[in-house]
Amino acid sequence: MTFRAFSSTAARTWVPLLVAGVLSVGLPAHAAKTDDAQSAKIRQALTERIPQLSDIEEIRATPMKGLYEVRMGTDVFYTDATGDFLIQGELFDTKAKHNLTEERINQLTQIDFASLRFDDAFKLVRGDGSRQIAVFEDPNCGYCKRFERDMRELDNVTVHIFLYPILSPDSFEKSRDIWCAANPEKAWNDWMLNDKKPATKECETIDALQRNLAFGKQYKITGTPTIVFEDGTRVPGAVPRQQVEKKLASLQAKS
Repeated sequence: MTFRAFSSTAARTWVPLLVAGVLSVGLPAHAAKTDDAQSAKIRQALTERIPQLSDIEEIRATPMKGLYEVRMGTDVFYTDATGDFLIQGELFDTKAKHNLTEERINQLTQIDFASLRFDDAFKLVRGDGSRQIAVFEDPNCGYCKRFERDMRELDNVTVHIFLYPILSPDSFEKSRDIWCAANPEKAWNDWMLNDKKPATKECETIDALQRNLAFGKQYKITGTPTIVFEDGTRVPGAVPRQQVEKKLASLQAKS
C-alpha cells in the first residue's frame, strides 16, 4: 500500500457522529513529558518505515496513556510507544468534553496580532478607532459581504482588511483592482456593500496579495472571513456583530 501524506483536513473525516455535538472549550490538557530516549525510538521507527515523516518536529505524550502526539509543522498525528501504529484523526477527552486535537492545532496556529504585516492591508476606521481587529476576506465571499454589512454598526474600531483571494481566479482579479485603487477603502465598500464592481487596476504593490496568501497557508486560514483579535484569538466565519463586540469589550476590560 502506498503511503499518502496526511492533511489536517482529511484528519477530520473519520470522527464518529456520536461526538459531533461535543463542544470544544477551555485550554488543552497538559501533555506529559516525553523522555528523549522514548521520543528517539518513536522517531526512528516512523521515519524508517514512512519516509514522508522525515520532518517530524516534535513527539510528546498525550493525556491518554500510551498514546503520543507526532507533530509536523501544524499537522498532528498519533502513535503508540513503539511507532508501530499511526493514527490520522482527532483525539477527544470525553470526560472534559474537549476536542484535544482541535485545541492543539488552534494553539499551534495562533496568530500574534503584532506580527501581522499591516502594510499588506488597508484599514476601515469607525468612531475613535481605539479597538482593533484584522479580517482575512475574499471579495467573492457572500459571508464576507454579510459580515461587512453587519460590522457597519460596530463603533470605535479599526478593521484591518487583508485581501485573501482563495475562492476563484476572479477573486484575485477583484482583490487586485481593490488593492490598486486610488482609495482601496472606498473601492472595498463600494463592492462589498453596494455591489459596485471595482475598475480594473494594476500596481507595483500587488505582491501584498501573494504575501497574504502565503501567510494564510502557513497559519491554515482555510475560509473567509477569518477574524483575528489583538490577543491572538482567531474566529472563522461571519460571526454576529454582537459576538465581536462582546470579545472586544472583554479585551478592553483586561487591558
